Amino acid sequence: MTSTLWRGSRTTRVRIATGLVLFAYALFHFLNIGLGLVSSDLMERAQDWRTLVSRSFPGTIALYGALLIHSGLALVALARRNTLRMTPREALQMVLGLAIPFLLVAHITYTRVAHQVFGVNDEMGYLSGLIFGTPDAWAQSALLLIVWVHGCIGLSGWLSRERWWIRARPLLTALAALIPAFALAGFLTEGRRALARQADPETRAALSDLYNFPDSSTFTRLLRVENTLWWICFALLATALAIYVGRKLLIRRRSVRVRYVDGPEITAPRGLTLLEMSRVGGVPHTAQCGGRGRCTTCRVVVEEGAEDLHAPGETEARSLTAIGAAPGTRLACQVRPQSPLTVYRVFRADGRRQRDHASLGQERRLAVLFLDIRGFTARTAGQLPYDVVFLLNRFFDAIVPAIRDAGGQVDKYLGDGLLAVFEAPSDAGSAQAALGAAVRVGAALDGFNAALAAEGSKALKIGMGLHLGTLVMGEIGAAGNAPRTIIGETVNAASRLEAMTKEDGVEVLVSEAVLTAAGIPTDSLDIRSLTLRGVTQPVPALAMRRATELAALLSPETEQTRPIEAV
Repeated sequence: MTSTLWRGSRTTRVRIATGLVLFAYALFHFLNIGLGLVSSDLMERAQDWRTLVSRSFPGTIALYGALLIHSGLALVALARRNTLRMTPREALQMVLGLAIPFLLVAHITYTRVAHQVFGVNDEMGYLSGLIFGTPDAWAQSALLLIVWVHGCIGLSGWLSRERWWIRARPLLTALAALIPAFALAGFLTEGRRALARQADPETRAALSDLYNFPDSSTFTRLLRVENTLWWICFALLATALAIYVGRKLLIRRRSVRVRYVDGPEITAPRGLTLLEMSRVGGVPHTAQCGGRGRCTTCRVVVEEGAEDLHAPGETEARSLTAIGAAPGTRLACQVRPQSPLTVYRVFRADGRRQRDHASLGQERRLAVLFLDIRGFTARTAGQLPYDVVFLLNRFFDAIVPAIRDAGGQVDKYLGDGLLAVFEAPSDAGSAQAALGAAVRVGAALDGFNAALAAEGSKALKIGMGLHLGTLVMGEIGAAGNAPRTIIGETVNAASRLEAMTKEDGVEVLVSEAVLTAAGIPTDSLDIRSLTLRGVTQPVPALAMRRATELAALLSPETEQTRPIEAV
């Protein structure tokens, strides 16, 4: 399976790859500068090792190729934008990225160009002596900070959904602040050394020979190179902006109406993506990845006009498939409406889910387990409410971990019982998890009853019903207080199976649907057809006196029951 880190179009993946190359170079370059805090010799020896890679033929192709491609893609993206409305984070990232080439021109000219064309030995001591104490020193310090902030914003956006990144964020944030501080401190220290060395005429002359310091004629030629490169950058940026303005004027000649189910109705230029239309119209619209198709937080459910939309492209289709999106769901950053549209935004502007909409209910085929304590009301008659609550909590503490260990989760507690659901990619996985949970619950109950016996209390008895089928999963309830739950005939059937365990004097009833899905042959099993109240069709089911006896039906891969301590 392709990593979610590389989800997106080919252009997106190229931008990420080139950005990583540039970020890695900047990181090692800044660490190299920081070594000026220790000594000039150590800083320049580290530079020699670094340039062995960066100035080799492969290193040069990789570094300058990444710089040109990354900058070129940024200009193309700017030219193709249909609106400059964006989040503050996106705006900062764009402004910093566009500023870098203009500040970088001088650095490249007086280091790499001076070295390659005029034979200048551009060691750190040369550069520090050249610019320290001048306005150029401030410009290059600003370049360092701008490059670092731009890179960190991009890296954070790329890795923001990775669990390891979230856990390590405090440490990485500290490092992100320390590295540029370390580099600037090294530059300051080395700059002061350079000024001290230049104060002595003999030392200054020796350094001039060592570095092959440019003379006035060479500086004049370098200045022409710098100006030429600067004007090339300016021309490219101006071209991108001219294309943007030209497209904007053409797009404004046509418009399309968009109505939001839970918001306003807007008219926006045709040709924009739906996300861009939202921003142009001032409609809050979540887009965690900035509208690059690498997440699905901008997704909408199209209620009217879906038939006029273009089919999902590769990027959109892959993202929607990854989340099992319901029919009618589209990514706002990928859809370009050409005719009137009515949509429902799935997420609120603060990133939380909107109140569930009728079309957002999701049908799933899953196994469920219904559990209830036998005779609990009679057992607790006359007891203090606190004692009843304490007993129930001890019971749930004993059995719920068994359900979770098997891959299930409790959907809801029902007084002295519960409903558990087993989410899995396939019917087989869900059914096997439910059977494994029943075995584990039986073992946990034995341990819990042993603890009760040691206290002189009566053992608890339970009944469980297991069934697999289609159910509806969604958030049900009033706005702002709608927990996710499951409903449907499958849930009702599991409840009725659990109720019949009391009549049959057994601990568990498992429907044939669960057994078949789990890959268990049923020909030799005592399967009975049960008519359940409120269930339209008879449900074939297997009765087991003890839930732990189900372990004999399961393969070792399906059930790996471990001892469960009594509570």
